Parts: sequence; structure tokens; C-alpha cells
Amino acid sequence: MVTISHVVQKLVNEKIFILEPLSKGIISPVALAEQLKPRIERELGKPVKTHAIVMALRRYADEIKGKGQDVSFDYSSEIILKTDICDLAVKRSPTLLTRFKPLYDLVDFEKGDILNIIHGRFEVVVVTNERYLKKALDLLKKENVLNIERNLVSLTLTFSSTFLYTQGVIYNVVRALAWENINIFEIVSTNTELTFILNKEDSAKGYHVLSQIVEKPDMINTSSR
Repeated sequence: MVTISHVVQKLVNEKIFILEPLSKGIISPVALAEQLKPRIERELGKPVKTHAIVMALRRYADEIKGKGQDVSFDYSSEIILKTDICDLAVKRSPTLLTRFKPLYDLVDFEKGDILNIIHGRFEVVVVTNERYLKKALDLLKKENVLNIERNLVSLTLTFSSTFLYTQGVIYNVVRALAWENINIFEIVSTNTELTFILNKEDSAKGYHVLSQIVEKPDMINTSSR
């Protein structure tokens, strides 16, 4: 039998930006209950009293309170901004990997050029400098190019080696960007680097957000992802 508690938990879990404030007691259960009430009543097919929703929210807040433990991480980093980036999505095929080999010889990594090839189950994404786009398309002319995005930038943070083993770092940075309505095209990470591919229009705002994280890490809540 579906209860108020079941529906409340489902709705809260759907809204990740509500889940954490609720668990830390910085959101009003009464205000949230009023907001959720119409949908809860639709799902249950009957009227529901606000105080019943409030009680369910408080019980769930107590339940999830211990699941996010604060962790310590040094967000100190330089921020590297690179412009004129493009993103190509290509359908995966048996011949695709051989098409990429000439790209590695073409890209000048010593001058700071980038080439990230991200393999998915059904498609492969290539992130590189726009000046290599024509050459890349020539190499891929016999492949199925699914999408091309131009006018992108990359923003890279360089952390200590503890980055790889610290929970919540990527979540916290992504959350900060999402709060500013910044769309992320790709995320590329290594043991010590975290790179975001963004629209050029969001470059200044994205740089500002990352600067706030680097300079004032206490502004973000380092809870586990």
C-alpha cells in the first residue's frame, strides 16, 4: 500500500537540491509540505493534511541525516581556461578507432592543445580544438557523425592526488555550476585534474563559480555524493 511517507520520499529523492538542505534542517518542512501537497494528493487520489506531510518530511530528514558525512578537501587550484573547443559525437563502429590515430599526430600537446576521446557503449565523443575540426571531419567522413558542438570552452581544475579518493568533490563542483544554470557538455577527469566543457557564453560565469570554490571552499558543502 502506497502511503504518504512513500510518496514524500519519492518526490524528495527526485529533487536533489532539496534532499541535502532537508537533511541538514535548513529548509522549512512546512513550506516544502505546502509545495508538495498537490502532487501527493494526485498520486494518492485523496485529500491529505499538511501536518501529515510535515511529519513524513521530518521522519525522512532524520533518516537521511547520517548518510552524508562532511569530508575535508583542499580545493586550492589554478583554473585553466581554453577557448575555441569543439565536441563531436560519432557512432561507434569497428573502423572508428583507426580513424583517430592521425589525430594524435596532428594535435600539438606541447602547445596546450587538447584531445579527449571518450568511449561510450554506442558512441564516441571527441573533444578537441576547433582548428582541428575540419581535419577530424575529413578523417571521419566514412563514419556516422551524430552531433557537432562548436563555440565551447574548457575549464580545468588541478587538485592534489587526494582528489581521486575524496568523496563528493565532483558532486560539489557540478552542483555549484548547476545552481548558476550552467550547462555542462562534458566532464573529463584524471587522477588530479577535473575539466568541464561548457558553452562559450557561460565561460565567464563558469570561471567565476570555480574561482569562488577555489578561493572560498567553505561556500560549498562538502558532503558525500
